[in-house]
Amino acid sequence: MVSAVSHTSIDCRDAYTLSEWWRQVLGYIDVADDPNEPGHEECMVLSPDGSHHVLFIQVPEAKSVKNRIHFDLRPTDRTRDAEVERLIGIGAVQLADRRTPSGGWVTLADPEGNEFCVLRSQSELD
Repeated sequence: MVSAVSHTSIDCRDAYTLSEWWRQVLGYIDVADDPNEPGHEECMVLSPDGSHHVLFIQVPEAKSVKNRIHFDLRPTDRTRDAEVERLIGIGAVQLADRRTPSGGWVTLADPEGNEFCVLRSQSELD
């Protein structure tokens, strides 16, 4: 027997605002029978095909140390560098630039300081 991941949970200060930000980043949608609204303490978004859910849970404490788990994003319709610029334009902050001539990634933080990485797109790997 094995377990399956039900969803990815992210603790945050403002569940609604952060869920809306990540919904825009990932192109995810609200759960049909449980739409996110301002003031909700738990907000869930899901991939358009329903295969992945992310739950944002409001907690009283702020983030204080580096994430022990994070998303690695691979752009689907643009280059890594174009995606980094898009994400910075909507509020991400660049923390580290690990780009190399043959690959690498850029580490960003979301509006609450949660780290994530942007990899090269599949078309850049082919």
